[in-house]
Amino acid sequence: MDAAVRVVRDFATRTDADLLLFPECFLQGYLVTEEHVRAAAAELASPGFGAVLARLADLRPMIVLGVIERAGDRFHNTAVVIKHGQVLGRYRKTFLTAGESIFTAGDDYPVFDCHGVRFGINICYDTQFREAAAAVAAGGARLLLVPAQNMLRRDSARHWEHRHHPIRARRARETGLWLISADVTGERPPDRLALGPTSVIDPAGRLVAHVPTGTTGLVTADLTPGPGTAGR
Repeated sequence: MDAAVRVVRDFATRTDADLLLFPECFLQGYLVTEEHVRAAAAELASPGFGAVLARLADLRPMIVLGVIERAGDRFHNTAVVIKHGQVLGRYRKTFLTAGESIFTAGDDYPVFDCHGVRFGINICYDTQFREAAAAVAAGGARLLLVPAQNMLRRDSARHWEHRHHPIRARRARETGLWLISADVTGERPPDRLALGPTSVIDPAGRLVAHVPTGTTGLVTADLTPGPGTAGR
């Protein structure tokens, strides 16, 4: 968690973006074994998570951060919306993979506003289901954020390498939303590989910016809605 917070701070202090998106379960790391989830999960109102928020309080951008959330005796794959160290709200992943049985699915699609741009969230596998993006669009959003975590077995990573963008582009075209994804890259021994993609897709389904496959970086998009407002 300490390393993840340092990464958030690093990106937040070297960009003028109004909104920053980080990958799925980024704070504690996406590992859905019972041992890891039970040990790492955080209640959003807990002192431990409060200490994380305190370290983000001086940052200017709004931050959307992937978190393993504990809520009583349940666990959720959650994206938390944070501004100046305060939790503005959260989205809990609604479509879970077979390997995510330790999580409880969410049941709502909240929307948020950042400098005149309304946005909602789908998490990774949610994008396989058109109703998840449609629910965000129905809330009046202009932007769909997709924190993702495609750390896969090597053969699967290569199989999906060129399939993520077409799926996400389909959701953008169906809804007329901009879609911005943040994914992971790297390797996890002995056989896991992550290639991304972190990217920006416009409402016509066109890929307008992306971090090159297998590398780490930052992409930005200007969604300014009109004179005098900003929505990066």
